[in-house]
Amino acid sequence: MTGQRRSVTVSAPGKTILMGEHAAVYGRPALVAAVDRRLYAELRETSGDGVRLELPEVFVSETLGWDQVHEYTRAARRRWGDYEREPEPETFRRLRGDDPAHLVKVALGEAAAFLGEDGSPGVGLRLRSEIPIGSGFGSSAAAAAAIIQGYLSLRGASVTTTDLERVCLEIERRQHGSPSGIDTATVIHGGLVWAVRDATGKFSATPVTIDSSTLDRVRVFHTGTPAESTGEVVAAVRARRDADTEAFERLLDRMEAATRELRRRLETPGAAGDALIRPAREFESCLEEVGVVPPRVREIVRRVEAGGGAAKISGAGALSDPGAGSLLVFHPEPQEIDAWRFLDGCERLDLCLGAEGVRVENSK
Repeated sequence: MTGQRRSVTVSAPGKTILMGEHAAVYGRPALVAAVDRRLYAELRETSGDGVRLELPEVFVSETLGWDQVHEYTRAARRRWGDYEREPEPETFRRLRGDDPAHLVKVALGEAAAFLGEDGSPGVGLRLRSEIPIGSGFGSSAAAAAAIIQGYLSLRGASVTTTDLERVCLEIERRQHGSPSGIDTATVIHGGLVWAVRDATGKFSATPVTIDSSTLDRVRVFHTGTPAESTGEVVAAVRARRDADTEAFERLLDRMEAATRELRRRLETPGAAGDALIRPAREFESCLEEVGVVPPRVREIVRRVEAGGGAAKISGAGALSDPGAGSLLVFHPEPQEIDAWRFLDGCERLDLCLGAEGVRVENSK
C-alpha cells in the first residue's frame, strides 16, 4: 500500500559458554552454544525525525532526537578510547555510565553511522526478551545483533555477516570494555561453536558437531544476577592478570587444556556418562582461582561435587555474593540433579542448546 510505513521484527538467541570464559579474552579457545531463549527487536518507521524507545525490561520509555543519539554514540566512542588506553575499573565505570538505555542508543547510533546517516527519518524501537539480563546469557550481544540487523532491514539495506560481527563487536566494547567477541559470534551464527583467535589476532568461530545425547546430561541453573557488570568483572580479572602475568598464564594453560578436553569428549560418539566431569571440575577450579565465583556459589559447587557431579559458572561470574549468573551442572545420571533440594534456591532453566542464530522474523 502506498505510503505505508515499514516495520520489521528481528530475533537473536542467548548463549551459554560451556567452557572458556575469561580465558578467551586472552586468546584461548572457548566452546559456546546458542540457546533457545531469544531477544526480539521490533522496529518501525514513524512520523517526524526522532527516536522512540520502549524497553520494558529496564523500565525505559523515552523519545529523543537523532542529534542526541549521534552525540551519545560519539561520546561513548571517546570514553572507550580512554578505557582502551587505561583499562582500569574507574575508566570502565565512566565508559558504561548508568543509563539503562546505553547499549540501545549506541547500537542505533552505530547502525546509522554504518549507513552514513546523519539526520535519519523517525524510528520506533521496542525490545522484548526471554534472556536474563546481566547473567552470562549474552543479552547485550543479542540486543546489538537484533538492533543492527533490524535497523538495516528497516532501511532496506543489506549487511554481510562479517560486517554485522564487526559493528556488533564495537557496540559490545562500549558495553563491556574488552569483550572477547564470543557472544557476538555465537548469537549471530547460532549452533555450537569453537571460538578462538588465530595467530594474527583475528577472531573465528567454527561450528562443532557433537553427540547431542552427551549434553542431555547437563542442566542449566540461574544463581541470580551478579552484583557487578560483566565489564567490571573483566576489568578486575585484567588487573589480577597484570599483577602477576606469569602465574596467570599458567592458569590460562590449564583452562585451555580443560576446554580442549571437553571438546574431544563431546565429539566422541557414545561418550561415557562421566566424560564431562573431569574437565568441568578442572575449569571451575581455575575460575575460583581467578576470583569470579563468590562464596555462596562455591558452596553449591562443592555440594554438587560431593554428589558425584560437577558444576561450573557460565559467563563472567561475579566478584561478590550472592549470585554469579548461570551455572552448568553435570552428572552421569541427570535425574540425580533433579532430586537435589539444595538447588531449589536457583532457577532451573530448560534450555535447548544449539539454537538458530540472528534471524528476521517478519518484515512488512
